[in-house]
Amino acid sequence: MDQKLEFTPVGTIRSCFREKFGIPRQAGLVPDSRAVLKFNDGQEFRDALRGLEGFSHVWIVTVFHGNTPSEEGSWKPLVRPPRLGGTQKVGVFASRSPHRPNPIGLSAVKLEKIVADAPGGAELHLRGIDFLDGTPVLDVKPYVPYSDSIPEASSGWATPSAEIRRETGVEFTAAALQAISDFEAQGFTRFRALIEQVIQQDPRPSFQTRRAQTQTGASESYGCRLYDFDVRWKIENDQAVVVEIEDLR
Repeated sequence: MDQKLEFTPVGTIRSCFREKFGIPRQAGLVPDSRAVLKFNDGQEFRDALRGLEGFSHVWIVTVFHGNTPSEEGSWKPLVRPPRLGGTQKVGVFASRSPHRPNPIGLSAVKLEKIVADAPGGAELHLRGIDFLDGTPVLDVKPYVPYSDSIPEASSGWATPSAEIRRETGVEFTAAALQAISDFEAQGFTRFRALIEQVIQQDPRPSFQTRRAQTQTGASESYGCRLYDFDVRWKIENDQAVVVEIEDLR
């Protein structure tokens, strides 16, 4: 079938994740991650939200716009899921890889608030997200527990024993704690929890994790941008220490 389809985004994501590094590999893994879906301006989009207020969660259909130019328009049938340590391959259709024949994402997230009359377009305030800032949104659907939840479903290779790696703990320097206190006072609620949850998911590429496991006592430094803050930490012997948080505003 050679038919080509075109879609117009209904809105754009404003996310706490301003770069790809640090984004959880699935929605729901970082409960304190937040985003706002800003719809295109127009009464039709406001009307389209009628009745959604009764749902606690929604499906968000997105485009993986953050794929690099070399990755756009190309895909590989076999991928190495981070959950398998990056050493085993599975088919792309048996994975959640963003590098797909059609770079479409699907996330079930918590719906915290609807602001239908927001200036410039209606808004959905979302939590437990896995979106890069600026992500185009193609569609929104309500999460319906009686049909969407399948308790007896099997998960193939993505078993609990292959759960995403977690650091044993996250500590903060005095300077980092003071910065967090200042930022939370400015309205960035639960910023410390967000940092802890992101680091506990271990956003490092699998090859870096394997290398670290063979270098006992070695210390490596990392950083990611959350909102407009540069968060930097180091990891030594499976212990993460947040050493600095820089305000980029």
